[in-house]
Parts: sequence; structure tokens; C-alpha cells
Amino acid sequence: MKNKKVIVIMPAYNAERTLERTVADIPRDWVDEIILTDDASQDKTVEIARRLGLKVFVHEKNMGYGANQKTCYREALKAGADIVVMVHPDHQYDPQVIPELITPLLKEECDAVFGSRMLGGGALEGGMPKWKFLANLFLTALENAAFWIYLTEYHSGFRAYSRRYLEKVKFEKNSNDFVFDTEIIAQGIIHGMKIKEIPIKTRYFPEASQIGFWRSVLYGLSIIKTIIKFKLHVWGIWRQEQFS
Repeated sequence: MKNKKVIVIMPAYNAERTLERTVADIPRDWVDEIILTDDASQDKTVEIARRLGLKVFVHEKNMGYGANQKTCYREALKAGADIVVMVHPDHQYDPQVIPELITPLLKEECDAVFGSRMLGGGALEGGMPKWKFLANLFLTALENAAFWIYLTEYHSGFRAYSRRYLEKVKFEKNSNDFVFDTEIIAQGIIHGMKIKEIPIKTRYFPEASQIGFWRSVLYGLSIIKTIIKFKLHVWGIWRQEQFS
């Protein structure tokens, strides 16, 4: 069934304590190549990645999570990827479920597959803080109302995209910050991309990267801003190049 080139991309920043464990859990018989982009880490992330045989790209200065993804997708497409899987190197998401994540794409049933912490109740079980859980529910409800689709979560970092999806949307026009994850969904919706979800579990532990409360507040506001821009574009009031 695996007749497409699958590339895992890893947007990394100070991941030396968890990178090796994450890579070890990637089912290599399902993955053709692993690309890691380091966003100017101050630890040994790059050294470890190269020792593990990953294809490594390095930002000379810290550019942000969205900018990191842009480099990852750009290089994956250059490398001939048919399917691109984003795996965070902090070991919060379990890469062993990559086969389940990419199977709908291999069967060409959809254009993207997202791992959802909200399906099956895995979020709180994995240790997600309650305030973050409630904020996730609230923002997801807003996004579903705005985008006229139903997803159980928009904020998971464990995703797989088809080449068609990444070539169709203008992801280079998106934010260099965390809101990139919502913008690329909005772009896909504009272009009629079909998205599926699978349930996943997550691990919350000290080494796992996560943003704090006030950073999360700013993230939430940026999502609301994205929703407003999306609706104004759809209604023809204020055209946005990133959604065209």
C-alpha cells in the first residue's frame, strides 16, 4: 500500500533531551526520510540530529515556529515528498502511530490527517492542564463556526499533509509564529481540501515544549484575528493574499 514517498519533518528548538527518543519511535519502514530544521537552538540538537543521520537545516537566528515549518515543508517538497508528516521532537506526541496517520493519505481518501487529543479523551489523561484543555475547546468551537467544518481540534502539532495540499496553499504567506497552524488549515478550507482526524494521546512532562499562560493568551487572540481575516476574505470585504 505504501506507494508514495513519506518524509517526516521535525521543527526543532532546544530538543537535545528528547530528540533521540522521538526518532527511535518513528517507524522507519513507513518513512523514507527525516528532515529536521533547527531554529537556532542553544543546545546540542543539531549535533545529535546529525549523529542520528537526519537531514538537517539550520536557521542562523531564531525565526519562530511558523518559520521553522516553512523551511521544513519547502525542503520536504524539494526532496520529492508525496506525504509530509510533522513530528515534534519533544516526544510529546507518539510517532509510532504514523501508519494510522498516513494510511488515509496513502489511500487518497483526503488531503490532510490531523492527530486529535480530543478524540477518545486522551488530552486530560495525558496531563494537559485544565485551563489549556478548556481554551482548546473554546477556540475549536469558534474555528468550527467560522470555517463551516467540524474538527475536534485545530491545535495539535501532529499532522500529515499531501503534496497537493502543500503545493496548493500559500504557506509562505503565513505567520512565523504559532498561529501558522491555524492559518494553514484556513487556507486548505478555502481551497476545498478534505481533512480527517485520528485519535492520539499526548505526554505532558517537564522536557516537553509548551507555551505558558500569557503566551497562550496571545496565541488565542491571533487565532481570533485569523478568523476575522478569513471571514472578511470569504465575504469579499477585504481580500487576503494568503487565502487567494
